[in-house]
Amino acid sequence: MADETVSIQQAEQVDHQLVRGIGIPALTANIVSSTIGAGIFVIPATVAAGLGPAAPLAFICCAIAMVLFVTCFAIAGSRVSLTGGLYAYVEVAFGKYVGFLAGMLYFLTALGAVAGVVNVLANSIALVIPFLGGPVVRIVVMLAVYGVLVFINIRGVREGAGAVTTITIAKLLPLLLFVCAGIFFIHPANLTWIAWPGSKALGDSVILLIFAFVGIEVALIPSGEVKNPSRTVPRAAYLALVITTIIYILIQLVAQGTLGVDLANHKDAPLAEAAALFLGNIGRTILLAGATISAFGFVTSDILSSPRMIFAFGRDGALPAWFAHVHPRYRSPDVAIMTYAVLAFALSVTGTFEKLAVLSNVAVLLMYLLCCAACWFLVQRDVRTDGQPFNFPGMKIVPALAILAIIWILAHATLFEFAVNGIVLAIASILYFVRTKLRSTPDVS
Repeated sequence: MADETVSIQQAEQVDHQLVRGIGIPALTANIVSSTIGAGIFVIPATVAAGLGPAAPLAFICCAIAMVLFVTCFAIAGSRVSLTGGLYAYVEVAFGKYVGFLAGMLYFLTALGAVAGVVNVLANSIALVIPFLGGPVVRIVVMLAVYGVLVFINIRGVREGAGAVTTITIAKLLPLLLFVCAGIFFIHPANLTWIAWPGSKALGDSVILLIFAFVGIEVALIPSGEVKNPSRTVPRAAYLALVITTIIYILIQLVAQGTLGVDLANHKDAPLAEAAALFLGNIGRTILLAGATISAFGFVTSDILSSPRMIFAFGRDGALPAWFAHVHPRYRSPDVAIMTYAVLAFALSVTGTFEKLAVLSNVAVLLMYLLCCAACWFLVQRDVRTDGQPFNFPGMKIVPALAILAIIWILAHATLFEFAVNGIVLAIASILYFVRTKLRSTPDVS
């Protein structure tokens, strides 16, 4: 306990150098931007294929589950206001080893997500330029995307940061246009359903759809720069979840209400095909462009940030020091960037969007599981790092409900997806304990 207190105090001393300038509007916008990505441009068709007209139920189930998860994040975030977000919460609650595993789960989540989104990007490009849709050319397109972004990011972080705000606006405007115009062309008969869907069909859709809801864990990483976190984190998280859920349900209703049963037949670009019905070819082009820009924006941001974890693992000894190599001229983590891109490219070529999305979701749900457990632990021990924490009656039951929700969703994953995560965590554990052993061995030279 004493070591834990010292560790928190040391982290706070570092974080106190940061400026707490992020308020509710900024954090809400960051969460919405991190959550709404390329997935929502294609997922409506897959959800409709599994549930038919009852597809909006999957969105409601995801929203309910996310309310539980977000509540846990808000409770933990109000008690651990350190930079690192979910990983900081887990590390404070359970120590460095479990925190390290949470970091590895984030790495696997990011890898599966970026590989899946590159599939969406390749599909969108092929729909605009059909001759780029062939199997071999498709691989070349993926290689070109990764190659260009690796080149840009190795040349420096300023070049890699790019125009994030512009890309965010560019991906949201087509979706808002789709909803605002399409809502007047919905056919109520296309949204009518009689029988309640089975638990398996609903669960299979939810474990895929959760891909479109995650992202808050990235937005909460700069917790050390949030003003009055016990107030800002929960309010921004709930507000962002409400905004995101409303947008998603409206998108599904418009897509399903205009295309009907035909929605499930357009897995590559369902929103573009729906837009073509009420906005013509120009609407289809706008939505295809929106999906392409959104996918490219996500991949650009991910290649900028996620390779830094490989760099950190090399720096800290969990991986060979070579992975922490810095380019002598551009001062960028070149080996880490190239390694991450190679792994992501391999996954992009060998997997479909749906498979990669579920693989990513299993990893993120396991990370959420650790965070929800950490939330309960932090409340039980009444850990506080910055003022009065977020409290409400019945608070202690929320982590238990969240964990039950995660277990129900994970029950619809396959053995392969669990095996991949298990292998990654096993290798990570070996590396961690080898590193710890080497550091604790006295130097007798």
